[in-house]
Amino acid sequence: MTRPLTAAQRLTNRLLRSRKLTKASRSLGKAMTGFMVGAAMAPFGSALKPKRAKPRKAAVAKVPTALAKLKTKIARADAAAPSSGLADGAQMLSRVHRSATGSRSFKLFLPSSNPARPKGLILMLHGCSQSPDDFAVGTHMNVLAEKHGLAVAWPAQTRTHNAALCWNWFKPGNQERGAGEPALLAALTRKLMKELHLQRDDVFVAGLSAGGAMAAILVDVYPDVFSAAGVHSGLARGSAGDVMSAMSAMRSGGKPDSALAAKAQTAFPVRRIIFQGEADSTVHPSNAEKIVAMALGEAAVPAKTGNRSVRGRGYSRSDFTGPDGAVALELWMLEGAGHAWSGGRSGGSYTDVKGPDASAQMIRFFLAKPA
Repeated sequence: MTRPLTAAQRLTNRLLRSRKLTKASRSLGKAMTGFMVGAAMAPFGSALKPKRAKPRKAAVAKVPTALAKLKTKIARADAAAPSSGLADGAQMLSRVHRSATGSRSFKLFLPSSNPARPKGLILMLHGCSQSPDDFAVGTHMNVLAEKHGLAVAWPAQTRTHNAALCWNWFKPGNQERGAGEPALLAALTRKLMKELHLQRDDVFVAGLSAGGAMAAILVDVYPDVFSAAGVHSGLARGSAGDVMSAMSAMRSGGKPDSALAAKAQTAFPVRRIIFQGEADSTVHPSNAEKIVAMALGEAAVPAKTGNRSVRGRGYSRSDFTGPDGAVALELWMLEGAGHAWSGGRSGGSYTDVKGPDASAQMIRFFLAKPA
């Protein structure tokens, strides 16, 4: 008597737990729950009124067919909507990295095309209060990485190291090579490079907010590991030296130490793509200009600037070239955008669905390697 209910419960729980569920899917899930209750009560009605229970028995017999139809509807709804789910053959592994400078858990996405030897690796650094899973959903970077055959590493900050889950970009010990969180993240990346048979030109880093600030630090102090960086709503290395100066830099713009810029490694040219919302009330928009100045010098001027719009969101893109004439840095300033990942998915936190699509543009920039 309980078998139809038990089977239906298992199916419903499995469907409702799926991270692929859209609003349409959840509505169907609720409808299915109501259907299950009615179907499960049918045997009780039969026992009380055996002579009149034939229609109810017929309804019970149709349960598998009805559930199959609901499963088909849910699959179709999910297929029609953007999904952060894995393609067949792709993997999302849970791991822990340990090194002399500490340990962190991380998720590793491997594409279905060649999980053992992907075409490249992106280290993705989440913002404050975020997690790797949340950040992955919001940026939909795994979906794009699957299309391009790239691996993606998603390290997680812990509350032990920062109560708000922020990467500690503002601490002096995390702004130099060979120590702190930069050394830990660089060691994690080197380990994956060896495992996945990758060279420096195929390795990139990107991040949002505190993660963006840490990404800016990593390419400054480990240019031999990372060939390009995507910095979204971040700050330049040396913009702050403690919590109070960090708050000031976020509120009104940081003042990076020019001595740090002079120490920048030049033997390994690093390319950068920067996204910044002009209405960002968390990280002042002027911080984007500081990243440009740290990378290219105070006198840097764009070789080309253009204004466009997508889905009602206007933006400007400025291209800065290096000595060889190739684009060394792209600066994207987004009109009316706040503190959120541009072109992200609503399933994650701190996302702006309007666009332009920062994830797609970062991958395009990363893979457009200079000749």
